[in-house]
Amino acid sequence: MAVNNVPQNKNLVPILIIAGLFFIFGFVTWINGALIPYMKIINELTEAQSYLVASAFYISYVFMALPASYILEKIGYRKGMSLGLFVMAIGSLVFIPAAEARTYWMFLSGIFIQGLGLTILQTAANPYITVLGPIESGAKRIAIMGIANKIAGALGSIIFGAILLSGIDEVKEKLSVVSVEEKGKLLDVMADSVVMPYIIMAVVLFVLGLLIRKAPLPHVEAEPISESSDSKSSKTSIFQFPHLWLGVLTLFVYVGAEVIAGDTIISYGISLGISAEKAKFFTTFTLMAMVCTYALGVFLIPKYLKQHTALQISAVLGIIFSICILVTTGFTSVLFVAALGIANALVWPAVWPLTLDGLGKFTKTGSALLIMAIAGGAILTPLYGRLVDVAKHSLLSEGFMENEALAFASTSSYWILLPCYVIILFFSLKGYKLGK
Repeated sequence: MAVNNVPQNKNLVPILIIAGLFFIFGFVTWINGALIPYMKIINELTEAQSYLVASAFYISYVFMALPASYILEKIGYRKGMSLGLFVMAIGSLVFIPAAEARTYWMFLSGIFIQGLGLTILQTAANPYITVLGPIESGAKRIAIMGIANKIAGALGSIIFGAILLSGIDEVKEKLSVVSVEEKGKLLDVMADSVVMPYIIMAVVLFVLGLLIRKAPLPHVEAEPISESSDSKSSKTSIFQFPHLWLGVLTLFVYVGAEVIAGDTIISYGISLGISAEKAKFFTTFTLMAMVCTYALGVFLIPKYLKQHTALQISAVLGIIFSICILVTTGFTSVLFVAALGIANALVWPAVWPLTLDGLGKFTKTGSALLIMAIAGGAILTPLYGRLVDVAKHSLLSEGFMENEALAFASTSSYWILLPCYVIILFFSLKGYKLGK
């Protein structure tokens, strides 16, 4: 895979522009970690219901991935990215009436619309950066994008955590003793705190949508790299690429594991009795662990470390850290959830080039399928929440105190991560070679 029409020494500006877009991806995506406990309080939700924040966001990729590919074919990368930013701005504005009505489905609608816009951006940006140079260094370029993404995510988590979760412990205490009428007023005031941040976000996204239309983004295409042109011509369907479908499955479980690590960690800390004032920083721990590992990947790949080897190491670390979460308690367990950032960092950068390698004319369809696999975050995250609710209910029936039941249920439900990392390990060892 290589770049057409773009001299290698002129790739810097396009790479910086795409890095800016990855910064936006990260900021909007990782504020969900603060939104989940916030929504749980103001809408009085169960664990599983609160994780529908992640579902609404990530399920949008299933609905929009293929239409986004079609849109980009018709209007091109630059206008497509601009459209994605405008759609995200509209989703941000939906938070205003949602806060006024304090209605959960309206909040979820705004999050879903933001996800639709992000899908258009991701469908353009991920394959674009993958083919903006040699396939062997694809993971390196995506790792650079990942640094921008996760730094933005850390900033977004801190900013929105400070805005939405400040004073939440005191509010929870008041809610347990006040009348129904006073409770409604308290929750209304708390809901209003989301309005101004999302107005600012909408304005910024709209302005960026206008600016990106003038951005110097050259046209790129994927070139086949198989051993012979005959092997290319023999492929007539995406179903003839088993490594593609295994790559899609791998990305599905990976995104689920990554979102569980990043979006549940604040709620997990709170369930263990850690104050929200401290827990609001936990998503940042996960993301900064990813940033450090991304930086290591940029240095090591491909000169010292092959992409599939990085993926193998990531999968093994994921299995080890998941077991450590289950067998430890308190803040130590939280640190192992954060450590999953180390295991997760190089999975996305490695899976994309390993999966797209050799697809030739099917690259765009393969990219759309990989984008659809982001739905793993929509399915596995609320499934974790459901496991917590079921385990908690079972423990309560056995006579456990509520706080003890929630803490134990939240910890034990992280077993869901183990099969995810086993699938990633299989892809890194054999899956990426099947059919090639």
